[in-house]
Amino acid sequence: MAGGLLILVAVILLSSGLLPVASAVDVAERTWSILLFVVAATVVAELAAAAGVFDAVADRLGKAAAGRVVVLWLLVVALAVVATVFLSLDTTAVLLTPVVVLMARGRGLNALPFALTTIWLANTGSLLFPMSNLTNLLAAHTLGLDAWEFAALMAPAAIVGVLVPVAVIGVWQRRAVSGPLAPAESQPLEDRTLTLGAGIIVAALLPALVSGLPVWLPACVAALLLGVLVAVRKPAALSWSLFPWQIVVLAVGLFLVVETAHAHGLSDGAAPFVGQRTSFLALLRLAASGALLANGIDNLPAYLALEPLALDPLRMAALLVGVNAGALVTPWASLAILLWHERLTGLGVRLRWPIYMAASLVVAVVTVTLAVAALSLAHP
Repeated sequence: MAGGLLILVAVILLSSGLLPVASAVDVAERTWSILLFVVAATVVAELAAAAGVFDAVADRLGKAAAGRVVVLWLLVVALAVVATVFLSLDTTAVLLTPVVVLMARGRGLNALPFALTTIWLANTGSLLFPMSNLTNLLAAHTLGLDAWEFAALMAPAAIVGVLVPVAVIGVWQRRAVSGPLAPAESQPLEDRTLTLGAGIIVAALLPALVSGLPVWLPACVAALLLGVLVAVRKPAALSWSLFPWQIVVLAVGLFLVVETAHAHGLSDGAAPFVGQRTSFLALLRLAASGALLANGIDNLPAYLALEPLALDPLRMAALLVGVNAGALVTPWASLAILLWHERLTGLGVRLRWPIYMAASLVVAVVTVTLAVAALSLAHP
């Protein structure tokens, strides 16, 4: 609904001349490959879930936990980080959440720390590689960085983005993530051939995404291979709903509307608030501005609004810290939070927004501050 309205607004802006045709063409040339990757990666994640890959991995984690809840939780942390870094934050928030929640319930555990792990790490952990977050893909394209160059820039902040939420959950939910782990019956695979084949395709995709190839290419190949495999073994899982139409339409609308705002002086108006320097305080100011804007209107438009003021690599890194790791507090700060909450509601997990927002505020403030400090120290 919102995406459709934004597209309508963009068409009106374009037809009225408020959005120059040349600017719209530039947006299309810049974003087609990014949006193609988003579509392909989403299809890969959805088909992998339908093939039982995530369920099988979760079952193996339970066996590897050595009878301790804390070990199981730390293994979930590792799984959430890998899923976020390589398959994007939406994969972790939307597809991994129900898997780990059901896994926790099946062992008589409180599902809250596992649910918080997926959503906080989906956002704060999405700093390392371009494919971890749509904002990262845009930033890497703007800076002209490949996956490893981007990782070299963002690694200090990415490490902080993992450690802080894990520390907060470990302290706050220490009783829930401690003690012996009750055994659970191993769930038989619905179709071993399907799960194994899908797992091999996903495992091959991960290194391909950081191989130097354009990320949309291996993602599209993996999506095609998974589509063929699922069509043969589980055809009922194939549907048009696999494609993230709403996200793509929303993104296209935002790209064009914000580009119109930039054409009419948005950057000049925002410049006094975010500064231009690369000192620690200047970077923190930029990151805080991105976080505030993200929690006010969503992280993607926040990034698009401030990107022209962050073209220096270090300033771009600080902006990403703000709009990714800082986009935790309000339910609409990132689409991942809304989708995560929808999944929790479907699972019957109660979430008190005031408590969530208060805890997320602590995580966001500490993460953004320490991540910017880490960037400043690593890139003086």
